[in-house]
Amino acid sequence: MASLTASRISPLHFPNLSSSNSRIRKVGFRVYAAENNPEPDLSVKVNGLQLPNPFVIGSGPPGTNYTVMKRAFEEGWGAVIAKTVSLEADKVVNVTPRYARLRAESNGSPKGQIIGWENIELISDRPLETMLKEFKQLKKEYPDRILIASIMEEYNKPAWEELIERVEETGVDALEINFSCPHGMPERKMGAAVGKDCALLEEVCGWVNAKATVPVWAKMTPNVTDITQPARVALKAGSEGVSAINTITSVMGINLNTLHPEPCVEGYTTPGGYSCKAVHPIALAMVMQIAKMMQSEFNNGEYSLSAIGGVETGGDAAEFILLGANTVQVCTGVMMHGYGLVKKLCEELKDFMRKHNFSSIEDFRGHSLQYFTTHTDLVRRQREAIEKRKAIRKGLASDKDWTGDGFVKETESMVSN
Repeated sequence: MASLTASRISPLHFPNLSSSNSRIRKVGFRVYAAENNPEPDLSVKVNGLQLPNPFVIGSGPPGTNYTVMKRAFEEGWGAVIAKTVSLEADKVVNVTPRYARLRAESNGSPKGQIIGWENIELISDRPLETMLKEFKQLKKEYPDRILIASIMEEYNKPAWEELIERVEETGVDALEINFSCPHGMPERKMGAAVGKDCALLEEVCGWVNAKATVPVWAKMTPNVTDITQPARVALKAGSEGVSAINTITSVMGINLNTLHPEPCVEGYTTPGGYSCKAVHPIALAMVMQIAKMMQSEFNNGEYSLSAIGGVETGGDAAEFILLGANTVQVCTGVMMHGYGLVKKLCEELKDFMRKHNFSSIEDFRGHSLQYFTTHTDLVRRQREAIEKRKAIRKGLASDKDWTGDGFVKETESMVSN
């Protein structure tokens, strides 16, 4: 685990918020109305890492080699998380086709907006040494940009230690640990096979954080009953942050002409990972749950949260930040819209900030967490509100209460429609 210096900020500090007025200054979130409406500042500092904006290339095809990662930096992404690497790339064999799309129309329609995306893609099939050389070259060319290596290994402590050591030698700024790939090699205790088993997760996180000298983010699987449980384990085991969510286990659909499932490989398929716009509400719920858990149990400012799930607009990102995310990852969105998407994301997020007079990300990060409560509390709140409205509508109790100055308002208070 990386040691945290005194210069690091508090990336996930959640004070108790009592006021519902977002324009009132709040300790911690610093929500206030800017007097001169300065240009919003999108820069963020997370676990000691300085990013020009909160938008991060999520681990996957957009970070699969030197060429595409270089393109991401040139386009202006705040950070890049490379495609997951392991020691033995020769064991990784991908198939084609490996993607399938869901549109907002009937089954099989070529029309309509793409709202869902399934992949059965594995981690990087490129030799580790090749990826390491490219990491080193990227850090040489972009020393001030944030490059994060995503790593995954079998249930083998020496293998994890070797992988971490070799990857860190390239100069990467942080590690994201893939405990969440929903398909692939569960028989080797890799990916979600670890993320779903809290005992196993605790042990492997312990190995990782004992060896790592840079910040560690543990990437969470959504394919569990309560995502706060593995997130809590990962943080207690020494991780500086968590990323959530990875893709959701899915079967994209059945081709009603051929009767074969999609994506179809020689007539067959296997369940894959679901992403894109349709998962956004699910991701919001899980990010909110993790953030509230971190707020109540890890509120010492040393931990971070990177949100993932269906981000295609600046508004999508703003929602995650309002729920406490420090950074927002995009993977499928880049596959659909290209690396230039980051410019649109930045402008739309700035527009949102201007609308509310926010000058920095910290001004509104986590602000909406205060509005989540239990259903029992919602019932109580609504009952009290109804009683209050009824009391107002009752108007005057007696003729002696009429006044000359307030006669019109007093009359209105007793009108039923």
